[in-house]
Amino acid sequence: MKKTTTLLTGVALAAALPLAALAQDKEPVKIALVTSKSGAFATMGADVANGIKFAVEEANAKGGIDGRKIVLAEGDDESTPDAGRRVAEKLSREGHNLIIGPITSSISLAISQNLARWDAAFIGTMSKADRLTQDACNPRFVRTNHSDAMDLAMINEWAKTLPGNNFAILAADYVWGQDSAKSFEAAVGAQGKKVGTKLFVPLGTKDYAPYIQQLKNANADAVWVADVSGAIAFTKQAADFGLIPQTPLIGHALLSNFIVNATGTALTNVPGNVGYTPDIDTPQSQAFAAAFKAKHNRLPSDTEGQAYNGAMVLLQGVKLAGSTRPLDVTKALRGAEVETLYGKATVRAADNQLLIPNYIARVKTADGVLRPVIEQSYPASLVPPASPLCKM
Repeated sequence: MKKTTTLLTGVALAAALPLAALAQDKEPVKIALVTSKSGAFATMGADVANGIKFAVEEANAKGGIDGRKIVLAEGDDESTPDAGRRVAEKLSREGHNLIIGPITSSISLAISQNLARWDAAFIGTMSKADRLTQDACNPRFVRTNHSDAMDLAMINEWAKTLPGNNFAILAADYVWGQDSAKSFEAAVGAQGKKVGTKLFVPLGTKDYAPYIQQLKNANADAVWVADVSGAIAFTKQAADFGLIPQTPLIGHALLSNFIVNATGTALTNVPGNVGYTPDIDTPQSQAFAAAFKAKHNRLPSDTEGQAYNGAMVLLQGVKLAGSTRPLDVTKALRGAEVETLYGKATVRAADNQLLIPNYIARVKTADGVLRPVIEQSYPASLVPPASPLCKM
């Protein structure tokens, strides 16, 4: 009997070996992490990289995805569209053609329009410009963060509660900042309120004194700020020159942890939208926050959370497709329900936009640190329909 058992065990092992070898021979998932390691968005780029690397390390520690090891190659987009396009093309042609990580919408647009030529796919985790899921939509591009249209739908509701009637805008002078300014002006205009002053700041601006003086002269009830790359310099100088706290700020992407951390207490009590905080009460978010804190001895930032979420969706696309071919991955995600930090969510088939709730937060002390804390959530049902401009 003992000999029979040994023989059967040996046969079973022999039969299993080809399957194990097959799993090991599966083509790895080759991801191109393209983000800003230098230039205006370098600080934010470090957080993007942290979130994506954490997701990859976590998945590989569990055996990879669909029996495949995940291999990450990194490139610096230098915070510019030209450099972003070049490095994305280089990594794609080297086989790392599942792209993730760009921050600005101008970089994402430069990459997205070349995906078919490179036989690549792109998961957008930070860029908000509506064009990415409107006239420039692409079956190879999936956005997992909030778009400007999603933010506007929330802002339209939030604007009903904003005190004051006369607002000013300070926004970065590129596609996202311009879209943000347009969205806010439309939102307050719908409430019978006005924007009396609009200032657009070139990327790379260091001296905000001329803009701050104009904002002080405007005597606005509050200033809408949409300038991620210059937010630290602006906030510090606004405090130094007495614009704040006398004139309240309202933030579009102003409440990013790296900005709050770098500006002392200047942003205390400032409200604004956030893409992610550890306050999001879902099993997925709580598990991520706990695991991240166990490794880094701190909670994840908003940027790290959004980047991690995008990587989650990308890896689920590989599993759903049973393939690493870029177009197979995005086709599998199109219309699919996936696990996200926000709970289960659908990738809308019409434009490949992930439909997730949206949030307003306020900077206050929580967990022993000054950070954005969610005050109000808005359901995914508030998301406007897909644009007819998207033709996929």
